[in-house]
Amino acid sequence: MREGRNGTEVTGRLGERAEGETAFVADNMLGRLAGWLRIFGCDTLYVKSGDDSDIARIAESEERIVLTRDKQLVKRRGISAYYVDDIRPVEQLKLVVHRFNLRFEEERMRCSRCNGTLRIKKREEVGPIVPDGVLERNESFYMCSSCGRVYWKGSHWNRIREVVEKALAD
Repeated sequence: MREGRNGTEVTGRLGERAEGETAFVADNMLGRLAGWLRIFGCDTLYVKSGDDSDIARIAESEERIVLTRDKQLVKRRGISAYYVDDIRPVEQLKLVVHRFNLRFEEERMRCSRCNGTLRIKKREEVGPIVPDGVLERNESFYMCSSCGRVYWKGSHWNRIREVVEKALAD
């Protein structure tokens, strides 16, 4: 988490971004969407607290598209913004995926908590960090290059795949 001016609270580290890659900044109404976009591999900051001018400043200075449920913020000059017209996170993801023509590539996933890039790690590399049972059942792991959080394809992986498939469906 980082803090901007006036106590603005922003979650998400500046990750590595390929040239021309779409990057987002989500307002405080879209926290779950931000997490899903990170899983999709999108560089997505989440402004947990702050006002429209803080979000606009971040969007402009870091060349990000604002994702919001605030109709006034969408009208703001000098930024590119998209109004997410649904309150359900999976439907929000579907709207953004189709609007920006996003695709899911497992190797591009980011840390859903901090936006850091994930690196594939072998069992031996994460042995001291993950529970023994998890270590025994899995061959490969993902580690966040920023916060060190470790991910693996556990029982939650099927749910993630379901949401990804729903988001990509027509």
